Order: sequence, then C-alpha cells, then structure tokens
Amino acid sequence: MRTPSTLAVAAAVVALACGPLQGALAADQKTIAKGRRLFNQNCKVCHQADAIGKPGFAPSLANPELQSMASDKFLMSTIRDGRVGTAMPPFAHLGRRNIKAIVAYLRSLVKVPNRSAEIDAEPPTKGDPDRGRILFQRICETCHGPKGDGYEAGGSGTAIGKRGFLSKASDGFIRETIKHGRSNTRMRPFGGPDGLANLNDSEIDDIIAYMRTLDNQ
Repeated sequence: MRTPSTLAVAAAVVALACGPLQGALAADQKTIAKGRRLFNQNCKVCHQADAIGKPGFAPSLANPELQSMASDKFLMSTIRDGRVGTAMPPFAHLGRRNIKAIVAYLRSLVKVPNRSAEIDAEPPTKGDPDRGRILFQRICETCHGPKGDGYEAGGSGTAIGKRGFLSKASDGFIRETIKHGRSNTRMRPFGGPDGLANLNDSEIDDIIAYMRTLDNQ
C-alpha cells in the first residue's frame, strides 16, 4: 500500500487551513463591493465619494476617529433610523443585510482598531448641566447651533442636540469626540493643553450633561 508523500500531506494541510480563510476573505470582499454599490446608490449624494462628507451639508464617515469610536450598532442603527429633524432620512427599507454591507464598506475605507466597546463602557457623566450650558454656548454653539440643531441652525457642525444622535451615542463616545475631535473635518480637539479650549475632564462631562438636557426631536 503506497503511503502519501510528505509533500502531498503538507499540501493537503495547507489546502485545509487556507481554503476556509480564502473563502471568508472572498465573502468579505463581496460584501464590501455590495456595500460600495449601495452606498453610491443611497448615500453618496450627501456624504460624497468615499464618504468624505461636505461641511455644513453631511458629515464625513471616513475619518479615523469616527471609525475607531463608533460601534457597528451605532452605524447600523443610524442608517436604519436616520436622524429625525435633519436631512438624514431612515433607510430601514434596505434591510439589515444591506445596511450591514454598507457598514462593511465604510469600515474598509479606514483601517484602524475599533475601540467602541472600550469607549462605550466608559462611566456615564456626572457633570453639571448648568456649567455645561455656559461652556456649550461659549465653545460649541458657533458650529452646532444654540440647541445643537446643527446644519439647520446655519452652522458647520452636526445636530448633536437631536434625539436621533443622543439616543445612540454613549457618554464615552461624546467624551472622546470632544477630546480628540475628528481629523480632516471642522471638528477640532478641545481637550487638554493641545486642544482649542484646553478643557479638562470635568468640563467635558459638564458639556455632556448639558447636551443630555437638549434631546430635541
């Protein structure tokens, strides 16, 4: 009885090990291609090519800070539900599988570690909303509007006072965004000595506490 050669055995092992992996990679690429097509059909008109956004019109979805901080749940629920009171309509009609493909495409644009679980697990704010209101008016209102209405208030910032955002964004998500900003956008970092306002952690939590009182439709 002929025994298989060492080379043949090695080739079989490699085929078994790599076959499923290659299949998974091919499936991922297929999902990303599908997501790109769906993005171009439904999202590109506002968020622009490659999701770079347009100041005062639609936010960038392809900057590393957002990609690092936002969970798949945050992105998918935003696409599904839209943002009431803004130009972002709901896309629930696309279905979960297609929305998931769009998120896969967005993830493919920026290769960064996803820190969303760590960020969403940060403790909730214990800030003072009265102090936060003063800071918000001094620092945030110029871009985001006096009640966080965003573009509708004539600013270059997004609608951070709307329920559609506040119901989905954790305090950690808002906290890290204020601290570190969003590169390649008009949202600059405001935390620490290198930030535009040198806000400390307590002041950032005060702003978050005030934002939680807005919760506009």
